Amino acid sequence: MSRAAALAAMIRDSRGMAHKADIAPVMRALGLNSGGAVPVGDDAAAIPDGDGHLLLAIEGFVEDFITADPWFAGYCGVMVNVSDILAMGGRPLAVVDALWADGEGSASPMLAGMREAARRYGVPIVGGHSNLKAKGGQLAVAILGRADHVITSFDAQPGDALLMAVDLAGRFRDPFPWWDASTGAGDEHLRTLLSIMPDLASQRRLTAAKDISMAGPIGTAIMLAEASKVGLEIDLDAAPRPVGVAWERWLSAFPSFGFVMTAPPDNAPAIIARFKNTGVACARIGTATAAAQIRLRMDEQEAIVWSADTPLIGCHASMEKTHA
Repeated sequence: MSRAAALAAMIRDSRGMAHKADIAPVMRALGLNSGGAVPVGDDAAAIPDGDGHLLLAIEGFVEDFITADPWFAGYCGVMVNVSDILAMGGRPLAVVDALWADGEGSASPMLAGMREAARRYGVPIVGGHSNLKAKGGQLAVAILGRADHVITSFDAQPGDALLMAVDLAGRFRDPFPWWDASTGAGDEHLRTLLSIMPDLASQRRLTAAKDISMAGPIGTAIMLAEASKVGLEIDLDAAPRPVGVAWERWLSAFPSFGFVMTAPPDNAPAIIARFKNTGVACARIGTATAAAQIRLRMDEQEAIVWSADTPLIGCHASMEKTHA
């Protein structure tokens, strides 16, 4: 088996991809199949609001993560929700949480992590739900944002450039795949990052975008391709990657600030420059195609990672709710 084929198989079999495959049956059970303004599968639900859209998203966290690193789980409750809003060209407004713990002592690290992230990103926690008499820790955090111009996952076109942007100035929080470029960064840097995606949205630079999730950069690109009904030719050798980190680990990483995006090729240089001016690596890593394939290339080898017409998250239209 070639290296490209081995990496493609690893992506398909990853835990993050398995979690994303869980989205489709949930949507079917909820009956989220009707037409709407923004189809289900985006990073947040877009609700028309005057001359823009309110954005509503939620994230939940797996039990082993909460048990092993409760402070960072709380921190991520704010941080990853912020990325969901940014991915759609929005600015975060406020978050609420739902927390279960076995007593105040067990809840304290999660609450401290949420409080610190809210302070650093400048996004207030305005309420929520708590239960301190549970048998173990559970956490979900929801966020409200607003976008003047929404970027969706559904508007990539054949011929678009595929770009990847990620803050590489971080470290892994072992043993998990979380690439943490946030807790060690300065507050000013974190808040500067909040303007990049809204600026690109207002300038109409992008056709589609998603924040890099538990599915990793290629898995996230697969979800974008499914939503937009396009294929992708991906040049892995061009993708930003931290020095010394193996592809096997990086392709399953969940970065604290990272996006896959599509754009008309002429817009790519300006998009890359916008990220790099803020200290974030960004590169063109491929092209959207009309073919129903996600094809990965590296070291002059290639392999098909996914068929673009094979459902992963099962995109259906809905106006008010999204699971992503």
